[in-house]
Amino acid sequence: MNFWNALYNNIIFFAIHMCVQNPIGIALAAMLSVPRLAGRTFYRHRFLHADHAVLRHCRLHLETDPQSDLGYRTQSAGAVGLKSLFGPWLGQESSALIALSLISVWQFVGVPMMLIYAALISIPDEVIEAAELDGITGTAQFWKIKLPLVLPTIGIVSILTFVSNFNAFDLVYTVQGALAGPNFATDILGTYLYRTFFGFQLQLGDQSMGAAIATMMFLIILCGVMVYLFLVTASHAALSVLRA
Repeated sequence: MNFWNALYNNIIFFAIHMCVQNPIGIALAAMLSVPRLAGRTFYRHRFLHADHAVLRHCRLHLETDPQSDLGYRTQSAGAVGLKSLFGPWLGQESSALIALSLISVWQFVGVPMMLIYAALISIPDEVIEAAELDGITGTAQFWKIKLPLVLPTIGIVSILTFVSNFNAFDLVYTVQGALAGPNFATDILGTYLYRTFFGFQLQLGDQSMGAAIATMMFLIILCGVMVYLFLVTASHAALSVLRA
């Protein structure tokens, strides 16, 4: 039962990254690729170099200790109409996984941003000039010209997101501990493997069961990568037929 709970949470964890992190990464990359944007170097640095200080900052605002200064921050936020944004999100089963996923999105959004940004700035100037001569500029140029050209990079970002999310461990362990509380609401395959293999508190480790969980994680990741490679191969074959 614990395995299925961890697998379900891992799927939700991955889905939030795909639906939130990668679109934000694409939007930020599109913004940074604008030649006339002031302070592009500063923004690239700030978005890319989010590290574990992010976790400490998030714990400060999402902590569940009722004796902390959360109450004072809530009162201060209520004075400006933002009280609903402050709460023990990491301490509630219904919101803990979503809050943790959004922390991860904030921490790692710089990775898809830089990969897609690199693809955008590598588009030949001749293509952009031809689009401008045809009257395609601004937002229309991004949707009709740039985005289709960087779709292969977006595919790579998607499969990297899949692999990293199903190998995730340190974020949950750092923020919620090995028990992935509350009541295993944030438990994913990585933390479940850790508790099973090494043991935790009074629970003894079971190396055989841990190896079985690790094998299942490997098979899940392998299946995801195979599906991606199949889709890439099929798309290339379809393009070849259309060109012929």
